[in-house]
Amino acid sequence: MRPAAARRPGKRAATRGRGHVPLSVVPNVNTPIDPAPAAPAAAPAPGALTEAQEGGVQELLRVAPVAVDLARRFADAGFRLALVGGSVRDALLGRLGNDLDFTTDARPQQVLKLVKGWADAVWDVGIAFGTVGARKDAPEGSFQIEITTYRSEAYDRTSRKPEVTYGETIEEDLVRRDFTVNAMALDLPDQVFIDPHHGLEDLAARVLRTPGTPEESFSDDPLRMLRAARFAAQLDFEVAPDVVAAMTAMAERITIVSAERVQAEINKLILAAHPRKGLRLLVDTGLAERVLPELPALRLERDEHLRHKDVYEHTLTVLEQAIALETDGPDLVLRLAALLHDIGKPRTRRFESDGKVSFHHHEVVGAKMTRKRMRELKYSKELTDDVSRLVELHLRFHGYGTGEWTDSAVRRYVRDAGPLLDRLHRLTRSDCTTRNRKKAAALSRSYDTLEERIERLRAQEQLDAIRPDLDGNQIMEILGIGPGREVGQAYKHLLELRLEHGPLEQEAAVAALREWWAQQQHS
Repeated sequence: MRPAAARRPGKRAATRGRGHVPLSVVPNVNTPIDPAPAAPAAAPAPGALTEAQEGGVQELLRVAPVAVDLARRFADAGFRLALVGGSVRDALLGRLGNDLDFTTDARPQQVLKLVKGWADAVWDVGIAFGTVGARKDAPEGSFQIEITTYRSEAYDRTSRKPEVTYGETIEEDLVRRDFTVNAMALDLPDQVFIDPHHGLEDLAARVLRTPGTPEESFSDDPLRMLRAARFAAQLDFEVAPDVVAAMTAMAERITIVSAERVQAEINKLILAAHPRKGLRLLVDTGLAERVLPELPALRLERDEHLRHKDVYEHTLTVLEQAIALETDGPDLVLRLAALLHDIGKPRTRRFESDGKVSFHHHEVVGAKMTRKRMRELKYSKELTDDVSRLVELHLRFHGYGTGEWTDSAVRRYVRDAGPLLDRLHRLTRSDCTTRNRKKAAALSRSYDTLEERIERLRAQEQLDAIRPDLDGNQIMEILGIGPGREVGQAYKHLLELRLEHGPLEQEAAVAALREWWAQQQHS
């Protein structure tokens, strides 16, 4: 690690030396962590970063009873315990939840012994990596707790898994963390703020830097390059130029990381508040070329006559517009479909004789490409099926025109979308990025009429569960046959009649079935 003084010039307020800062000199954290009301705080030190501390005290006060109680339990056993990483960062940002991260010099088995009998639940699925999990129910809420032994981990060039070794000091632990804003700790129960890498200053500046050199950090764990993009998307922070340069130079190193870990970071990025920022960073550094190559491939060379839109920028805009239409929080299926909906375009682009550019069947090609990429990233079959289906269907509406679809076509649209219909509505509306206001308004009105027709048919028919008017048992009874291929064929025929004509009366359905069966006997 390069010396802190050499890393960045400039004045360091309140965090020089070893970085241990008593709460009495940390701005807005100069009140002891005590659930009882405190006396008015002293004035902050000159040059202190008060804005970064706003709300931090209240967040820390809220979790103090649980955190201090646990820390005293460790101290009585001769161990140190500190709130660390994202928990400290989020407290200072005023957004701390009930997930608390601690670090300690106690070894995992000792941690297990200390939390058993104190926590309401304990799990050790991460114990091989030095982490013990617990749940503590308290008047302030139910807290999910992770306690990790001081550690240092690194990859070798041939392994996909980190090698875990335990450290002896908290400073040793903090220097191995990914970014300075995650390398702050609050030592408990003595209430000492520890910030050896000036994370507080970077938090106030809203910038992501590494505790040591970014090359050392990314060599230790290449996944940190994706985490940089993810935090940029989640926190709306900028990434320091030297970090971006290292990400670009070391992008190939990401290939050593397992698909499951890559997928987890991609999900967090896409579900963040500012995914465009993170995705653009992945593309610009070359990381996307290794983990999601379909995205940079959308940067098609625009022909000199500008006969088609910039597909890459269009895709990022569609993603943002889809997010704006979410009603129940971040929707991973919708966001992935928006991100991948046009990935078939590069493979299907054709320059036609009339001077236009076409992308015929790009939705079909794109659905296949989506399925392949999601399988490689180890997504579940259900999620893969849903996203691929939305990609395949995203152009279907454009055959609707100004309302030329028959009721049969509307039924088929609903049937093919199935439980994804609401997401398909949002994706289709998001896919309109034209700057022509008149055209955009016309498309919106057209889709309004389609949704209205769906609702009218839904009120008249059971659109959400379209099925034949006769079930398999009835078909066998009417035709006097047993289970077999003919029953499936008859069912399919009746389903087509249902889609084409809507619900049939029982008598009409039986007559239609008998007529079809007679034709089968003479064919």
